[in-house]
Amino acid sequence: MIQKRFFLILALLFIVAFSVQAQKKSYIQSLDDSNHWVDSVLHKLKKRHKIAQLFFVRAHTNKGQAFEDSVGHVIRKERIGGLVFFQGGPGRQAILTNKYQALARTPLLIASDGEWGLGMRLDSTISYPYQMALGAIQDKELIYKMGLEVARDYKRIGMQMNLAPDVDINNNAKNPIINYRSFGENKYNVALKAAAYMKGMQDGGLLVTLKHFPGHGDTDVDSHYDLPQLNFTKARLDSLEIYPFRELIREGAAGVMIAHMNIPSLDNTPKLPSTLSKPIVTGLLKGELGFRGLVVTDAMEMKGVVKNFKDGEADLMAVIAGNDILEISENSKRAIKLVRDAVRDGRISMDRIDESVRKILIAKYWAGVNKRDTVNTAHVAADVNRPESLALLQQLADASMTVLNGAGGIKALAGGKKTAIISIGTPGVTTFQRELGGFYKNSVFFSLEKNANANSVAKVVRELGMFDQVIIGIHDTRTRPGNGMELSGDLKMLISNMAAKNAVFALFANPYNLAALPGIEKAKSLVVAYQKEDYMQKAAAEVIENVKTGTGRLPVTVNNSFRFNSGL
Repeated sequence: MIQKRFFLILALLFIVAFSVQAQKKSYIQSLDDSNHWVDSVLHKLKKRHKIAQLFFVRAHTNKGQAFEDSVGHVIRKERIGGLVFFQGGPGRQAILTNKYQALARTPLLIASDGEWGLGMRLDSTISYPYQMALGAIQDKELIYKMGLEVARDYKRIGMQMNLAPDVDINNNAKNPIINYRSFGENKYNVALKAAAYMKGMQDGGLLVTLKHFPGHGDTDVDSHYDLPQLNFTKARLDSLEIYPFRELIREGAAGVMIAHMNIPSLDNTPKLPSTLSKPIVTGLLKGELGFRGLVVTDAMEMKGVVKNFKDGEADLMAVIAGNDILEISENSKRAIKLVRDAVRDGRISMDRIDESVRKILIAKYWAGVNKRDTVNTAHVAADVNRPESLALLQQLADASMTVLNGAGGIKALAGGKKTAIISIGTPGVTTFQRELGGFYKNSVFFSLEKNANANSVAKVVRELGMFDQVIIGIHDTRTRPGNGMELSGDLKMLISNMAAKNAVFALFANPYNLAALPGIEKAKSLVVAYQKEDYMQKAAAEVIENVKTGTGRLPVTVNNSFRFNSGL
């Protein structure tokens, strides 16, 4: 009897513990709680060290010992608030994170850009599909699961904040910097998919940062190199660009990143980036939208912000504007001194600084870094390449497959017919060809490089008369699938001619590239697979084999032939 009661009590304790864990307050909810650790740390910090908490510096694990040591020196001497990791590897980063946290008097908040997971920055890790492909997926639960997996990966190597998701609405096909990083051109679709990703990460215990406020989607200027200008009315911005931010703020987003853009309708100060604008940061984001979480600048070394505000002036203005975290200052030591001088001169109050520091410390407490746990450095690569994550990766790819112009061409294909399988844009045999070759046993592979001339194309065309059916994969082999995929004029003519002759196509590239392939709109079936990766090629092959149905919907309008929401 006693033993039975003991096990009953244990079961009840487990249920209570699980319930408490499941009902953990969000970061935004925790801002209202009294917090002894936060108050204690805030009370002990000197003014200079409080200011330093607002600065997050760049970290790498692929730049050598001297660079690593220089970051350690900044952590120890300046007592900065956090780090933003860039290129490197997961095992090396876990080791270096332990070293850096041991140097910090106040535990660091560690972040990275992971719009498509750790693979955006780190080798030997998983890169999930880009957000353009996710925008095609109709099952948002898959995107939520991706968020949970990304959170597990981040926490495994000692990071607490993902500078994602990107909630920009890409309504400018010529956008050079957002483009495939966006969920698409439709504000409702962007908000829905971004919310699923955000909730997955936050439910997994990760801080998120919506970007790039108030919306970087309708510009053809890259703010890494210059200052874009948005000449839209406030009403237009409010109804379109700001919509996803407003919706996700209501749903409890922990952070928002400010873009470097000049927006006269919101602040008519000439050449002023939105990052440095108090009317935009404090007035619009905090005031009108009621955002209470962490306000993060885009990188303060980008030309869009420092081109017109040099020698640390941009850092000072960013603090005055109301930003809580300044990411990647050109010179954090100089910036901290400038802010400290501004406090002494009465240009900034310590109450204003304390407000940001408190939010940063609460974020550290919420994420658990106050416990000073070290990262387990054993088996890191295996732990961030879990079988369940790889299975989800393929599920996401399968769900993104978008069949344009109907499935008539695909259904007409037969396994026993003599089949030509052509890869355009790449010299070797592709995963797409090998996958199809296993199904269409009586097949021959052809490859045409992106600069194939008339003779090379004509040689392939002469042989095509021997085949009953033709399947063509168009491959963009660049690292990032932007616009402007290069194909020779002879290849484009081949594509046009074969589309008119009932060939079935798969595009492993950004869908905007369809606009540069005149005649492809005549194809009876065209599978848009968004990216070059093997998992996308495998997914497209299974659709063409009629093993799976492409359920994705085009997240952007390419031209009059291929419009938003097209698909089976």
